[in-house]
Amino acid sequence: MSRFTEQARSVSDALDTRFSCRAFKDTPVPEEDIRAILNTAMRAPSGGNLQPWHVWVAQGAPLADFVASIKEKMAETPGGEGSEYHIYPPDLIDPYNTRRRDLGERMYNAIGVAREDKIGRLAQMARNFEFFGAPCAMFFALDKSMQEGQWSDMGMFIQSIMLLARERGLHSCPQEAWAIWTPSVKAFLSIPDNMTFFCGLALGYADDENPINNWESPRAPIDEMVRFVGFSD
Repeated sequence: MSRFTEQARSVSDALDTRFSCRAFKDTPVPEEDIRAILNTAMRAPSGGNLQPWHVWVAQGAPLADFVASIKEKMAETPGGEGSEYHIYPPDLIDPYNTRRRDLGERMYNAIGVAREDKIGRLAQMARNFEFFGAPCAMFFALDKSMQEGQWSDMGMFIQSIMLLARERGLHSCPQEAWAIWTPSVKAFLSIPDNMTFFCGLALGYADDENPINNWESPRAPIDEMVRFVGFSD
């Protein structure tokens, strides 16, 4: 099944065709679709039914103005303003570091940006903070009193949103990169100080002609990740 198939017909289809979309069409996302996705995603599991997620959804002029303000700030502070958590472990070990580097090389190769082209790589990185042209953005936060279990709950909630988006012919890109602009995001959305801003998510219709959407990130084989205990040979 093509990753650009209009609508996923099953959970398996949604998983197989979901990818981190990095180029979107400017077609607006109907509010009724967004509400339906979120209403269903709220059925995601959470320990003790805490439902620790908080979501802000932005589209149209307010989002465009915010993205423009970040672009201005990047000229003086390209590294952002600082996050409230480590997006990656400070000393990322293998095989995780190798996987991350491999992903970057595959992506830049797809769009013809060489390793030595620092300007080109920085320009592509900056696209994160335009939501890759997506017309709709979601922002996620949770109370600072929450612990690791609730962060896991947040991940299941976001995954549910991404799979439900495929059911409606939409694509998405979860973006922890937005964490480096936490103060600006919190000011834009009036996120209270007692919450940790976690990530953004781009939502819209994929540009199927852009080469950055026409490659696939690899996955490790099941035997590298999974141990079966108590099963017959």
